[in-house]
Amino acid sequence: LGLVPATLTSKASKSDLLRVGLISFGRCIFVLCLQSEKEKDVIDAVNACGKLFCTLLERKELLRGKLPGEEEALKGGYNAEDKYRIFMRHRYNSCVEILLEHLDHEVYNIKESALCCLMKFAAGEGQHPLEDLDWSEHYSFPRELIQAVVSRLLSKTSDNSLLISRLQEFLEMEDVRYYVMSSICENAVVPIYQNNVFMLMSNISMPSQESELTNFMVKQEGESCFEILNMLQEHKRVFERMWLGFLKYKLPSSMYKKVLVILHDSILPHMSKPALMIDFLTAVYEVGGAISLLALNGLFVLIHQHNLNYPDFYKKLYNLLEPSIFHVKYRARFFHLANLFLSSSHLPVYLVAAFVKRLARLALTAPPAGLLLLLPFISNLIRRHPSCRILVHKPTTEDETLEDPYLMDEEDPAHCRALESSLWEVKTLQKHYHPDVAKTATLINTPLSEQEDDISEVLELTTFELMERDLKPTQNKSIPLEFETASQLLKGGGDMLGQHFCLN
Repeated sequence: LGLVPATLTSKASKSDLLRVGLISFGRCIFVLCLQSEKEKDVIDAVNACGKLFCTLLERKELLRGKLPGEEEALKGGYNAEDKYRIFMRHRYNSCVEILLEHLDHEVYNIKESALCCLMKFAAGEGQHPLEDLDWSEHYSFPRELIQAVVSRLLSKTSDNSLLISRLQEFLEMEDVRYYVMSSICENAVVPIYQNNVFMLMSNISMPSQESELTNFMVKQEGESCFEILNMLQEHKRVFERMWLGFLKYKLPSSMYKKVLVILHDSILPHMSKPALMIDFLTAVYEVGGAISLLALNGLFVLIHQHNLNYPDFYKKLYNLLEPSIFHVKYRARFFHLANLFLSSSHLPVYLVAAFVKRLARLALTAPPAGLLLLLPFISNLIRRHPSCRILVHKPTTEDETLEDPYLMDEEDPAHCRALESSLWEVKTLQKHYHPDVAKTATLINTPLSEQEDDISEVLELTTFELMERDLKPTQNKSIPLEFETASQLLKGGGDMLGQHFCLN
């Protein structure tokens, strides 16, 4: 009982004093264990505190409303029961502060236990609020506790990716996800902080229909704010504001790649106004390389799925076709997306001809592995647009100059004069030193079938794999020597052969 303020013990029954004394003594033991240097002691103390305070929340034994200071409570004006509630509410707050500090602990198991315990407290506070709320306007969700947890997870000094992934099961709850998204601050200036923020945001799975909003941590009927949480458009609004707030800062190239890879599947479909991404994608395109390609993928989605008007799209794609494209690790992804972008049969002939001619020119310096991808790619473009066959069968006259009118350095495909040229580059490749390349190049001389070539098998073909395939011994196969198999060694003309030997 020495652990309990003396004024709290006045006017209290022996049973009340015993309960206060035991709980207070146990609480002090828990605090000491929470600050222990032994991992097992800390985890056991976290679990015990979770059970204790969840029970006290359920039994309403923590003071509800504005919390007076402990010194103020001791001066009088409160009965013994209120002093007990005030005392235990302060102990609860102290426990929460220690658990929040443990989110930065060097031992992951302690951090995980602290996070799970804090989320249990959030659920308990949601069902049994500690604040007096205006029930006509507010929804009793523990916003401050969630904000404190998010603030700790988004550390500026330590990578919390693993701990943030542990939060994912709680992000499946609609109200938790909503208030977590609302708690992410626009302060993406430190690389470690940026990584933590991206990890948290990328773990958020948004529902696609309003009927899917059924899983809530705190369920309360009839609350106006709770009704807002049942509106998918409100979730999209907060989701959109969260991403736009993060992407307005300058990010490292590695972070741009991570964002752009998930943009078309996990971000754009869940924004209320996807067209707001146009400024971000246009700016990111200027970075160059794989980032420019991924930015074009995002623009392509906006154009085809959200009716965005972006006339420079194909001009930007055309200018990405450089000799270096065959020597970068994202080559397969580039041609996969380029094939998607050029799949429409409604593209103007001059534009497709410009791409065909530029690819053919790049083929002159491409490695064999790249050519085995590039040549079928060109053939497929011609199949989709039969008007481009003129590049293959270009009529010539005797007095026509041999100079190629195609302008390789022209950035605008509309002015590169591709339709005035021909695919002499493919004709040149028919004498390539690699037999597979030469064979593939000769196919353009034959009438092209309507069925397109499947380029998926050669998208990721490397020079090493090509050499391994060439050096691999062929399987035992019968080698055809004659069209018809001979039934006898010497049949007919045998006498003549014998006379020949005799004469010799």
